[in-house]
Amino acid sequence: MHKGKNHPERESFSVDREPQPGRHYEKVPVHIFHNSSAASQAVAEEIASLIRSRQKENRSLVLGLATGSSPLTVYEELVRLHRHEGLSFRNVITFNLDEYYPMDPGAMQSYVRFMRENLFDHIDMDPANIHIPDGTIPYEQIQSYCSGYEASIDECGGIDLQILGIGRTGHIGFNEPGSSIDSMTRLITLDHITVADAAGDFYGEENVPSRAITMGIGSIMKSKRVILLAWGEAKTGIIRRAVEGEMSDLVPASYLQRHGNALFVLDNAAASELTRVKTPWLTGPCEFDNDRIVRKGVVWLCQKTNKPILKLTARDYLDHGMYDLMEQKDAAYTVNIKVFNVLQHTITGWPGGKPDADDSSRPERSVPFPKKVLVFSPHPDDDVISMGGTLIRLVDQGHDVHVAYQTSGNIAVFDDDVVRYLDFVNDFHSAFNIDNRESMEFYEKTVQFIKSKKPAQEDSADVLKIKTLIREGEAKAACRFVGIPENNIHFLNLPFYQTGTIRKNRPGDTDADIVYSLVSGLQPHQIYAAGDLTDPHGTHRFCLQTILKALERCRDEAWMLQCYVWLYRGAWQEWDIEDVDMAVPLSPQELQKKRRAIFKHQSQKDRPLFPGVDSREFWQRAESRNRGTADRYNRLGMAEYEAIEVFKRYHVS
Repeated sequence: MHKGKNHPERESFSVDREPQPGRHYEKVPVHIFHNSSAASQAVAEEIASLIRSRQKENRSLVLGLATGSSPLTVYEELVRLHRHEGLSFRNVITFNLDEYYPMDPGAMQSYVRFMRENLFDHIDMDPANIHIPDGTIPYEQIQSYCSGYEASIDECGGIDLQILGIGRTGHIGFNEPGSSIDSMTRLITLDHITVADAAGDFYGEENVPSRAITMGIGSIMKSKRVILLAWGEAKTGIIRRAVEGEMSDLVPASYLQRHGNALFVLDNAAASELTRVKTPWLTGPCEFDNDRIVRKGVVWLCQKTNKPILKLTARDYLDHGMYDLMEQKDAAYTVNIKVFNVLQHTITGWPGGKPDADDSSRPERSVPFPKKVLVFSPHPDDDVISMGGTLIRLVDQGHDVHVAYQTSGNIAVFDDDVVRYLDFVNDFHSAFNIDNRESMEFYEKTVQFIKSKKPAQEDSADVLKIKTLIREGEAKAACRFVGIPENNIHFLNLPFYQTGTIRKNRPGDTDADIVYSLVSGLQPHQIYAAGDLTDPHGTHRFCLQTILKALERCRDEAWMLQCYVWLYRGAWQEWDIEDVDMAVPLSPQELQKKRRAIFKHQSQKDRPLFPGVDSREFWQRAESRNRGTADRYNRLGMAEYEAIEVFKRYHVS
């Protein structure tokens, strides 16, 4: 996984309604950026250009705005343009898409609060020009209120540019499946998937409002221009359906295929299931100009034909649109052999390198041995969930293994666990006749706070500290179980995470400084980090950003030139076979030991507080992915293993 230095800091885009080479599967214009930051900068620049253009004409610009994680960086860039480049918003009128109902505007989950904190409080908008659906309107007045909201848009001349995100159901705004193309602003009942996705913000599905006020599909379609933003692997499936599928009320975003000036702006991850990205050989002439795309094509063909690599024939390549591969590379069997050998050489039982062995075809070096290994874990259980088997192997094979827990994970602890631990301390004092009145007062105060807590209320500093200690204790227990000494356990408590709520700050220099201090002090031969970017709350993504930022500072240091960086996944997704650089097979006994290590994290057992879209426990998800990976290797013609953990190498250069 290379850093992508060839991508410019800023990219721009334009809409061309004419079919583009390789894009005939796409029924709406799509622009793919290297990452969400570059995409957000381009969108913000278009907005800024429109604002300036209208200012020269002494006219207003009407923007339709969205909430959620997708437009956040766009808003950050607009704030930067205001502060540092003098962009004024005095001529801007805004209409937000939606709001939960009922919803107090000051509540933590309110979109009024979201917009103020992330945009409006930081620019020179006239408050009279800000329009957000009111979640406090009496129920009997909602219909007339919604009609008035539509009328206000029309009185301003309509929306010039509408920004959208997209939900897992394909909803835009809160227009759930079943919404008609001519629907207007109205009260709507939320789909159960949307409720599940919002559960984290509300600390449980039971606290999520069941309804919302939303601009309709018809309201959106009247906009003069529409830009839909989508980032990350979690959006891949619904993006493909919206862009390449039939227009249907089952995927409301697909209605944008009919809009004359709509654009989907995606990062590489969100676009990864589009035909031109996933299987470019199906869209026309394809350049198989690197080993990765050759491997990708062969693995895809095996899945398509249900054959192992070495049984693929020239006819298989011809029948499935892959003649270019043979023409550019070699005969079918020669290609098969090369890809088979590459994949076979990713498999190793020695993730830290095998001593006194020929390492020319192994993913890791044989020397030095033993190695100093640093495993970064975003939360206190990601290490054992995602690479527990490999962690066990590294320890058992004699390496000096360190684990760095980047965040406390404290918001993911149930209040009941706090009370349970406080009960133990209280009962401990009683059982041993320890007179500690201060402890008793603390116990009573804290238990009373928890009993009186309202749904989604922020924890007190004391409760957060207790939850931190609970998770640290569980992490220590898991490390002891796999054999990592306590001196090798590092709790970094990165500042970006310490908000006390599910919404985190963007990581900054202070976070990177903490990581840099650790890596430069240890100078490891191997670093493992979470590349599991589908984490719905963004913590994994932010943690990886801090690591990569710190490693950039180290890249010219002698020790860093000899350090291999491996990215793991597992809690939310897994690497595709064609992306794997190291595969570590696990025996049934190692898989069982990995499960027991995960079980040491008792506060996350049975039902984690923020399970995401997968209702299974984390150990079940991990085992399913590990066994699934082993099965895929086996189907390609490799040896049959109980389970496999896989890694992708990141090159800091």
